[in-house]
Amino acid sequence: MSVLHKKSARLRDEERARLIWLLSTDKAVTSSLLGKLTLAERYDDGTLADDLAEVEVLVSHLPPPDLADALEALPYDARNALWRLIADDKRGEVLLEASESVWGDLIDKMSDRELLFTLQNLDIDEQVYILQHLPQDLTARLLAELPAERRARIRQMMRYADNTVGAIMEFEVITVRPEATLAAVQRYLRRLGKMPENTDKLFVTTRNKLLLGELELQTILLNDAQKRVGDVMEGDPVTFQPHEEAEKVARTFERDNLLSAAVIDADGKLMGRLTIDEIVDVVYEETDNDLRRMGGLSNDDDVFAPVSKAVKTRWAWLAVNLCTAFIASRVIDGFEHTISQLVALASLMPIVAGIGGNTGNQTITMIVRAMALQHIQPGSFSFLILREMGVAVINGLVWGGIMGAVTWWLYSDPQLGAVMTLAMMLNLLMAAMMGVIIPMVMVKLGRDPAVGSSVMITAITDTGGFFIFLRSGDDFPDVADGPPRSLRGISAIATRPARTPMARLLVPTVAATVTSITSVSDHGLRCSSAGRRLCQLKVLAATITITPASTAIGIFAITSLSTVTRSRSTTPAARVETRLRPLPISTLTMV
Repeated sequence: MSVLHKKSARLRDEERARLIWLLSTDKAVTSSLLGKLTLAERYDDGTLADDLAEVEVLVSHLPPPDLADALEALPYDARNALWRLIADDKRGEVLLEASESVWGDLIDKMSDRELLFTLQNLDIDEQVYILQHLPQDLTARLLAELPAERRARIRQMMRYADNTVGAIMEFEVITVRPEATLAAVQRYLRRLGKMPENTDKLFVTTRNKLLLGELELQTILLNDAQKRVGDVMEGDPVTFQPHEEAEKVARTFERDNLLSAAVIDADGKLMGRLTIDEIVDVVYEETDNDLRRMGGLSNDDDVFAPVSKAVKTRWAWLAVNLCTAFIASRVIDGFEHTISQLVALASLMPIVAGIGGNTGNQTITMIVRAMALQHIQPGSFSFLILREMGVAVINGLVWGGIMGAVTWWLYSDPQLGAVMTLAMMLNLLMAAMMGVIIPMVMVKLGRDPAVGSSVMITAITDTGGFFIFLRSGDDFPDVADGPPRSLRGISAIATRPARTPMARLLVPTVAATVTSITSVSDHGLRCSSAGRRLCQLKVLAATITITPASTAIGIFAITSLSTVTRSRSTTPAARVETRLRPLPISTLTMV
């Protein structure tokens, strides 16, 4: 039989889950605590009394972090009922541990005096954290009630931005002089009786608070008591300044395995310290905020918020997604005639777009993560582009080949299967390329690459995937009555003249593509009615294998910016001759 300690993690989890279950499922308990008990609920007084007693015991047993989790997991009425049961001397710590999204529901029910009493038991840095998230008029009233010295320190910390070291540093530090002996330091610590939380070192300063070094606790214990602090201290400690970004400081803590570090001003004087507690909070908040922004949610969005508030916070993101979806729909609408002639295209389009979106999101996730860890340097851009496009080529050939074979088997049409393979590979190439470019462009513009990248890559891969696939399979006539179906779309792309100024600006980009297509043409690949399908597959294979990355960029750019020229035979019996011709751009010499 297992025995659980009263503060074991498992027992705390069970008690927290039980508390949430009682308050969220038993409406009578919530109504009773809020003084809204109905007549029908009064008849069940026996069970209600037991449940109320159990709730009170659970609230008294659970520590502030568990009570904060319970508050976040409860709807509005149950949340306020639980808040009423929390002792006044514990409310400050609970409020500090809870998410800012639930603060409004709790603070609205409190008077200024109650809120001031709640803040009194907290450290200065904790008071500042709460005051920074309160309305300005309420903050001003609370500051006016605080002692002058504490009010001055709080105002000093509130000058720093939320995401800086100055906003999260602690003022409680233990300092010693370099001329003191370790025995004197030990006596000093005993007289203090209590050290600040997460204290692993003392700071060595002059009388003017100039930081000279740091003295670890294990150094005090393991060295001769008669040695002086200046002889055993670390003279070159890791320090931070109050205006540094907290997220970058968190990386230093992780890299150097720090538990605490000194915060100094421009003159080198000790202002306070940072501890691992604050750093963990910074990492958690940054991760949580990034996840919310990637999903189009505000930082204060609450899962139990009223419907009206939840709707307002999601409008902007839905509007962006609606616009991108509308663009993709217009691309499909432009090929209505093509889809009506070959309905199989409609069932295959989502596959091309979906696989491109997945590839793009994988690339973006990897690039954004590498940027967050500072693994990407300016000179690595070309390498990343080539690497991701190489991965896309292999994936496109493998999975595009599989889907091409499946399409051939389903529709008994090898030409459609070849078009499916080509479209998948081109869309994967485009997705990989944009997955690298989009985050880097957003960083150049000073925007967070984690926000909006997924929407942009989805829009591009959906729109581009539909366009590439439908354009490759455009104008599918009967095999007996016209040119080859799969080759027709590709030849139409390859024979488009660059008539617009923008197309002429893309000459360097499409040069390699023209070389590839011209090479196929120069080998004299001609597709007549006899053995036409085998010939088409050879042309497609040659086009795919020769410089696939350049082909992807070139075909997509020309498809978007040029006009189509087609040629038809006058009689069905006439010999149909289709040949890939070089683009009529006189400035291209890479043949």
